[in-house]
Amino acid sequence: MTTNILRAVARELVSFHRRFAPLFGRKEARQHSFTYLRGLLLAKGRKCVERIALQFCRSPGGEPVSQKEVVAMQGFITASPWEANDVQQEIQAAFAEELAPSTWQWSLGTVGVIDESSFVKSGSESCGVKRQYCGRLGKKENCQVGVFLLGVTPAGCACLDQQLYLPEEWAKSRKRRKKTRVPKGIKFQTKPQVAEELVGRTIAGGHVAFDWLTADELYGRNEALLDALEEMEQRYLVEVPCNTTVWTVDPATEIPPYSGGGRRPTNPRRDSVRQVRQIAAELPESAWQTLKLREGTKGPLVFQFARLRVWAMRDGKPGPAVWVMFRRSLEKDAEVKYYISNANEETPLKEMALVSGTRWRVEEYFEDAKMHLGMAHYETRSWTSWHHHMTLVALAHLFVTLTRAELKTDAPELTLDMAVNLLQSALPRPALTEEDALHLTEYHLKRNRTARESHRKSWLHKHKNVKSEVLL
Repeated sequence: MTTNILRAVARELVSFHRRFAPLFGRKEARQHSFTYLRGLLLAKGRKCVERIALQFCRSPGGEPVSQKEVVAMQGFITASPWEANDVQQEIQAAFAEELAPSTWQWSLGTVGVIDESSFVKSGSESCGVKRQYCGRLGKKENCQVGVFLLGVTPAGCACLDQQLYLPEEWAKSRKRRKKTRVPKGIKFQTKPQVAEELVGRTIAGGHVAFDWLTADELYGRNEALLDALEEMEQRYLVEVPCNTTVWTVDPATEIPPYSGGGRRPTNPRRDSVRQVRQIAAELPESAWQTLKLREGTKGPLVFQFARLRVWAMRDGKPGPAVWVMFRRSLEKDAEVKYYISNANEETPLKEMALVSGTRWRVEEYFEDAKMHLGMAHYETRSWTSWHHHMTLVALAHLFVTLTRAELKTDAPELTLDMAVNLLQSALPRPALTEEDALHLTEYHLKRNRTARESHRKSWLHKHKNVKSEVLL
């Protein structure tokens, strides 16, 4: 890799943005989208709207950035009429063209991964915020939760769509909905229902077709989601809880014979209904195969796998024939993971095992996007601003992913954070002069004084009876 190659790749940011620019509408919004994209890629420290505007905006006359430019950038994220879904569809098209496996040798095709991510928030004003389970902290916390759909190929992954989870109390509150710009068509949906919608509209977009879909047990145990995926004829492999019950023989053969009196039996006997953990415990050692998923940073990632053809149970009744797959590590008394898949009988076990190993890519996306691209740095509160910000983060991540894929020819082990560092060294960043530093200091001092006075005024208005007593 040479500096000339690096500079040439970095210059592609302009042409990359040009593809998406028309989707942002007017000239000013297009410029703001490019500025925000540069900020997500290049800004140091917290990448919130105000800091991006102060570092990367320039007033028409070349004067230092004023409050006007900051407000304009905030309006672009919060109230600008551009549709995040339109940009996401173009991201899907770019993913299909640049990263889909038609030019990459990989037996799995395109894998869709469903997962959620939490964003810790203080207060109660941000859209959808409540005390709920926060996966990042592993406990209940005041946070927002988003459901994400990623496309995964060997060339890289991309966020194809996402949606903020809106708790039921938020969905029913007209006051909260109006204040945070929740669209009228948005109703309460469980996270699996949101996931179903993400998959459905991505497929309907016509750019991406999933060869596999995978998710953790929050989604795998949801029978309605599995029914919907089967209606879409979408192949899946999803993790399920250890107490998931299945028929180990065809339920159609388990219906008791008609005795000749009364109603003819239609419900099968439940003698062969078993929990998947019971099935795993009874498997002979010969049923397990040792397979390598990938080469990890600490050596090969190897697990043992087994599977059995069973019949699903849906709402207590017989469902379709499915695979139940088991995964355990090589350690003694290792925890077993359980999966259900509607893949056909000819599907090799190794292929299913490799699908189970793709879920780490979505965790990698969240980690990279939060650490390097400001995913969790947003300070806006509305439904619109959340989706605008997440879509622009997905756009920034796509550019870095494409850059990484291009540079991998010379550096096969190049990671995304390495690619970000290379881009930051090659892309022009506004220099901070002494005058700029003084102006920024004055801006923040004035902003802080205004905010402090506003808070004080509100407090005094709320506590009128205390004002005279404490000589305020």
